[in-house]
Amino acid sequence: MIMTIQPILANAAVYAIENATTEGKITVVVLLILSLFSWTIIITKFRQLMIARRATKKFMAAYASTRDPLDIKKRGEEYDGAPAYALYERGAEEVLYHLKNNPVEVKAGVVAAGVGEGNTDHLARANTIKISNASYEAVKVVLEEAASAQAMALEKGMIVLSTAVAGGPFIGLLGTVWGVMSTFAGIAASNSASLTAMAPGVAAALVATVTGLLVAIPAMFGYNFMVTTIRHITQELDGFATRYANQIEHTYVDNRDIEDKIAGALKRHEQSAPAQF
Repeated sequence: MIMTIQPILANAAVYAIENATTEGKITVVVLLILSLFSWTIIITKFRQLMIARRATKKFMAAYASTRDPLDIKKRGEEYDGAPAYALYERGAEEVLYHLKNNPVEVKAGVVAAGVGEGNTDHLARANTIKISNASYEAVKVVLEEAASAQAMALEKGMIVLSTAVAGGPFIGLLGTVWGVMSTFAGIAASNSASLTAMAPGVAAALVATVTGLLVAIPAMFGYNFMVTTIRHITQELDGFATRYANQIEHTYVDNRDIEDKIAGALKRHEQSAPAQF
C-alpha cells in the first residue's frame, strides 16, 4: 500500500513541476532556498543547544562543589559552550581586576552579618583583600552585559525559523493564486474550458502551496522546541547570575559598617604617622 502511494505522490509532483509556469517555478525555488536556510538553522542551533545543556550541567556541578566563587577561574578550568561559564568567566575577570587594581584591605575575621550565603563565611573572614561597593557595582554591570550577550547568542538565527513558519505558507499561496490566475487566463484565451485544459495548470499551481507547507511544518516544530529550550537555559542563566553575584558580594566585597571603615582608616593612619618625641 505504501509502495503504491509513494510512486503516485512522486509522479504527481513531477507532473506538477513539469507543467508549472515560470512564476510557479520561481516561487518553488524561493521556498527551497528558504527551506535550506531553515534546515541549516535547525541543525546548527540544535547542536548548539545540546552542547550548551551538557556543558552547563558539568559547569554547574563543578561550581556547586567549591565554596570560593573564583575557584574555577583560579584552577584554569574551562567549559566551552556553556553560557553560564561564559558569564562566570567575565565576572571572575572583573573581580580579579578590581582585587588587583582597586584593593581594599580589611582586618581578618570581619564579616558583615546577614550578607550572602553561609557556605562562604570562612572565606569571607579569611580574605583581607577585598573590593569596594563601587567596584562591586561595576562587576554587576559586567554580569548583566554577559547575561544579555549569552541570551542574544542563543536566540541568533531564530528569526529565520519564525520567517519560515509565518512566511512559507503565504509564499506558497501566492504562487498558487498566481498559477491559477494564469491558468484561467490561458483557458479564456483558448476558449477551451475542459478538465484536460485546466488540470495541468491547477496541479502546477497547487505544488507551490504544498512546498510552502513542507517548508513551514518542520520549521514550526523546530522553532517551538528551540524556543522552549532557550527559555529554560536563559532562566537558569539568570538564576546563576544572581547566585554568583551574591557569593561574590559575601566573599570579596567590603561590607563593613561605616564606623568600622573609619576606625580602620584611623588606625592605619596612626601606624603610618611618624613617632613624636
